[in-house]
Amino acid sequence: MDLPSDFVSKQFTEYYKRDSSHLQAPSNIESREFGFLISNRTIMIRHKKFKTRNDLRSFFLEAIPSDAYYSSAYYENPEAEMGEKGWVGADLIFDIDADHILTPCGKVHDIWACCSCGFAGRGRSPQKCPVCSEAKFDVETWMCEECLESAKKETFKLVDMLMKDFGFQKSEIKLFFSGNRGYHVHIENEQVHPLDSTIRKEIVDYVIGLGFQESLHRIIEGDKLILEGNSGDAGWKPRITKGTIDFLTKATKADGSMMELGKNAVDHIVNNRKTLLDNIESYRWLKIKGVGVKNWRKIIQKVAEIQSAKVDTVVTTDVHRLIRLPGSLHGKTGLLKFESTINGLDHFDPLNEAVAFRKGDVSVDIIRSPKFRIGNESYGPFNNSRNILLPTAAALFLACKGAVQAVKPNV
Repeated sequence: MDLPSDFVSKQFTEYYKRDSSHLQAPSNIESREFGFLISNRTIMIRHKKFKTRNDLRSFFLEAIPSDAYYSSAYYENPEAEMGEKGWVGADLIFDIDADHILTPCGKVHDIWACCSCGFAGRGRSPQKCPVCSEAKFDVETWMCEECLESAKKETFKLVDMLMKDFGFQKSEIKLFFSGNRGYHVHIENEQVHPLDSTIRKEIVDYVIGLGFQESLHRIIEGDKLILEGNSGDAGWKPRITKGTIDFLTKATKADGSMMELGKNAVDHIVNNRKTLLDNIESYRWLKIKGVGVKNWRKIIQKVAEIQSAKVDTVVTTDVHRLIRLPGSLHGKTGLLKFESTINGLDHFDPLNEAVAFRKGDVSVDIIRSPKFRIGNESYGPFNNSRNILLPTAAALFLACKGAVQAVKPNV
């Protein structure tokens, strides 16, 4: 019988000794800082430098890290302390994580508990405990098809903006499943290298639609809603046009009530749906009358929220950020940070393609887990379940999540 931590260490060791060739060293490796979590995520090593990919692989075989990172930044001296590294530039990095996307599935598989009084609940943790008003929680998050699909949709929106609005080429954009609950988007382009945090924040503000105002895009003027079906592909105005068409096509009275639209406005939209859509498609302006300027503004703001890309703003603006190394295992899941193409993202299945362990079974005692999928099979839910025979990848996933009490090799 193994402790879960010993089981995880053995599997990570086996993988890196067998498949360390899958590790993707970043470009200009000698100018990057590397960081690693070792000893089951308890010790952080930073300020490491490697001259070659083989040097990096040798370190992996010696240290067997639970998590591996490299800097988005390029430095003159990566091994020095932060103030003495000599920052040269940085790649443009985006992190899209299901943690930043409100999905209904969170109430099914995520759990939080107040660190002070123990009061617990499901879904996203509140800002303050409703019982004792403390603000520190133990949070247990899982991933499922729904939250991973939501992260993929945000990735599509981001890539669309990067290509159409900012002019980046497909060849400059790399997409990766993070190994956990989302995706990373990397851009290596000499023009973005010198951008400081302020400029990167402006890019972030644009993609998340921060401070969006319809007046700046000439969407509402006087008594007219100016949405033109021929307004092109790039920019926020065509996105608002597309989003408004989607809203008008599907809008129900319940949707209107949720957006706090007036009853008359909701009735007008539902009863005149075809006319409104025809006017947009035929490039005619829509009269405010019937819906009202306040209601149209509510609709446009909601559409802007939907059309925006939900990214972790801190990751992109941090010009010294460490980002997970492609081809390495994620210490919280045992899955790989795995590359996808832009064209292949629609059919990309991270719970299959990012699985590193394809052979063997083990018996585990499981504390608890919701239903989850690894590969082509689903498992669980489990609650105080003993002697459950699982494929190695599924057992490793649970062990990394802290959901396993004991591991018994299948002999």
